[in-house]
Amino acid sequence: MSKFLDKQSSDALYRAIVSIQNEEECRSFLEDLCTVSELKAMAQRMDVAMLLDEGLIYSEILEKTGASSATISRVNRCLHYGAGGYKTIVPRLREQKE
Repeated sequence: MSKFLDKQSSDALYRAIVSIQNEEECRSFLEDLCTVSELKAMAQRMDVAMLLDEGLIYSEILEKTGASSATISRVNRCLHYGAGGYKTIVPRLREQKE
């Protein structure tokens, strides 16, 4: 668990996310919970993760997403050395696309 969140607060957030039943509920919840900037940043990170997983290089990802090299580097680091969230979710998203 992140050292930045106390357990009670983070557990409530995680339970709320797990209770989401469909994409529309997710959209509504995140729009209420996050600022537009936060949502854009999270969406951009997901785009970057998907493109890194496809094997694109930083310059191609920068061109496609507008993400900074720092953001691309951070996502890449999380893909390889993070908590495993991207490694779980990216393949699921790929399966849904196919």
